[in-house]
Amino acid sequence: MNTNTSDFELFSGPSLFDHLPKSRRQNDDGVAVPETPTLLMLHGVGAGDPDHSWQGTLNRSLLALGYPGLGAVQVIAPQYAHALKGWDVEQTLPEVTIKQPGRDDARRHRRAFERRTGALEFRLGRHDHGEVWPGADLAMGMAIDLPTFGQARNYLTDLQIRAQVLRRILDSLPDTGEIVILGHSLGSVVAADLVRRLPPGLRVTGMVTIGSPLAHGRFDVDKLRDSMKEPPTNLSWWVNVWNTYDPVAAHRGVSSVFPWMLDFRIHTGAYLKQAHDALEYLADESVATAVGYAVFGSPSKEVARLESGLDIPLDAAERTAVTALRYAHLAKARLAGDQKERFIGALRHVQAAAVKEIRVRNHLAGRPIPSAVARLAFDLSDPDAEVPEPLPSTHLDKEAAVGLFTALASENVIRPFEIVLPKNAWHEAMTDLSAEMALGSQFGRDVFRATDEARDVLTRSDRLDWKKWGAIGAGAAALIAVTGGLALAAGVGLAGAAAMTTALAGFGPGGMIGGLITAGALASAGGGGIAYGLASSDTTAETLGVVVERRLASAILRKEQRLEMDASAWTFFTQIEIEIRREHERLDEFSDASAPTLRELARKIETVERALRYMREHALEPGSAGTI
Repeated sequence: MNTNTSDFELFSGPSLFDHLPKSRRQNDDGVAVPETPTLLMLHGVGAGDPDHSWQGTLNRSLLALGYPGLGAVQVIAPQYAHALKGWDVEQTLPEVTIKQPGRDDARRHRRAFERRTGALEFRLGRHDHGEVWPGADLAMGMAIDLPTFGQARNYLTDLQIRAQVLRRILDSLPDTGEIVILGHSLGSVVAADLVRRLPPGLRVTGMVTIGSPLAHGRFDVDKLRDSMKEPPTNLSWWVNVWNTYDPVAAHRGVSSVFPWMLDFRIHTGAYLKQAHDALEYLADESVATAVGYAVFGSPSKEVARLESGLDIPLDAAERTAVTALRYAHLAKARLAGDQKERFIGALRHVQAAAVKEIRVRNHLAGRPIPSAVARLAFDLSDPDAEVPEPLPSTHLDKEAAVGLFTALASENVIRPFEIVLPKNAWHEAMTDLSAEMALGSQFGRDVFRATDEARDVLTRSDRLDWKKWGAIGAGAAALIAVTGGLALAAGVGLAGAAAMTTALAGFGPGGMIGGLITAGALASAGGGGIAYGLASSDTTAETLGVVVERRLASAILRKEQRLEMDASAWTFFTQIEIEIRREHERLDEFSDASAPTLRELARKIETVERALRYMREHALEPGSAGTI
C-alpha cells in the first residue's frame, strides 16, 4: 500500500478472485483483468430444460443488476436426464482429485474461505438457515419413493448411474481455468458430489445452489457430510438460496449439514411446485447477484470521499477506535424516537473525542493520520455538522477478532455516556459488523452467546450486578498500577505487548479507546504479574470478575468458532487461583473471620473456581479430547 496523500479511495470490498492463479487479458483501458469464468449449470430431475429457458431468465436478471449478461460468458449446461434413468456401459466412479491439505494449510484455506463467504454475505444479506417445518422431512422422505423422483432415487442408490452422470459432466469441462457452478434441486446434490472430483487445474470461483434437498438425510450420497466437513480447497465459496415455501428444500437451507457455507432465504410468493421451479429462483435478484458476483465480480466501484490523510494501514489502537465507532453507528440505525436522538448526540461527542485523541497521540508519536481516521473528523462546535460514518470495516483475522469483539460486546462504546439500548440492537449491530468484516454473521452471534454464557457461569449463585461491570475503568487502572504495567504487557490479543503499553500511555484506560484496548488486552493476558495483581487486596472482586469473564468468553468463542484453543487460558486461571489462595492463607491466619478482605478473596476464589470447573466440564482444558 502506498503512503501518498490521497483525496479519493476506491472501495469495493474483498475480491473473490484474490486467492486464485489467473490467466490475464486487458480491458479497453489496457488494464489487466481476470478472464471471465465458465458458468456450469446442473439441472434437476425431469427433461433437463433442453430449450435452455433458464438462460433467458438468468440473463434478464443479470442485465437488470448492471452485469453484462450471459452473452459474455461461456455456458456449459450438460444434459443428463436420460443418464439418470439407466445405464448401458459399466463405468467407474470418478476419483476424488481434491485432497484435504495438512493442518496449517487447511487453517489458512478455511480463514480465506470464511473471508470470501463473509464478503458475499455482506452483499446478499443475513445468513438464514431456517428451521424445518413439522412434517416437512417426513413428507420429503416419502416423496423420494414416488415415481416423480425416480431420477433422484437412481442417482442416490445406483452407483453406475451416478458414475455415468458425473463422467458426462466432467467430459464437458476444460482441464484448467475457472468455473462457476450453478445447481438446481438434484443438480445441487450433483454439484456437491462433483466439486471434489474436478480436474486439479480447474478452480471454482463460486458455487450457487438453489432449491437444494441436501439437508435431508436421504441425500447424503456417499456420506458427503463426512467427506466435506471442511470446504474443498478448489472452492472459493458456496451460497445456497432457498425459497420460503419450496417443499424440496424442506423450508430450510443446508448449512445444518455443511456449516461452513452460506444459506440465504428468498420469498418469491410462490407455493409448492412453483416455489421450487428453477425459473422462479433465477428471476430473483439475490440469485442473480450471487451468480453475477461469481462470474463478473463487482458491477461497479463506489468512490468514497476522504478527508486529508495518508493512505496507510491502521495500527491496533486506530483499528479499535474505528471498529468501535462503526459498531456504534450500526446500533444507532436500529433505534427510534428520543432514544435515537440521545444516542446520536452522545455518539457525536464520542466520535469527536476519539478522533482528537488519535490526532494528539499520533502527533506526539510522529505518526501520520490514516485516511480512515481523518475522514471521521467534523466540527463539533457546529450543531448542524454532519457526523461522517465509518466505512464498512475491512477484514480482520478471526484470531485477532476474538479479543476485540469480546471487548466490544462487554464494553460501553459510547463512554462516558450511559444509554441502555434494547439488547437486540447491539446483537444485530454485532452480527452486521462481523458480516461486513468477512468474519461471517455467525461469528457476531457467537460473540454474544459466549459472553452471556460466561456471565451465567460466573454469577450462577449470588447474581452479582453485572451492569456495574460494563467497564473496568478505575479497577483496571488500579490493576495496571499494582502490576507495574504487566497486566497489559501480558496481553497480546490485538497487537503485542509493546503496542498495548504504548496505546495505553497514549489514551489511558478510562476513555472509550483506552478502555477497549485494555479490555482486549486483558481478554488474552497471560499469568505472572497479572495473577499477582488480581489477587492483591487493591484489586476488587468485581475487577477480577470482569477479567475472568472476558477470558472465559474468549475461550467459549474459540470453541464455538472451531478455532485452535489458547492453552494459556487454563494456565491463566490456575495461576490466579494459586495467587489468590496464597494471599487468603497469608491473611486468614491472623485476620478476623469476618474481615472484608477475606470475604473479597473468597469471592475471587469462587469466581475462578467456576471458570475452571466450566473449562473442565466442556473440554476446554489442555489435553482434552474436545479441544481443537
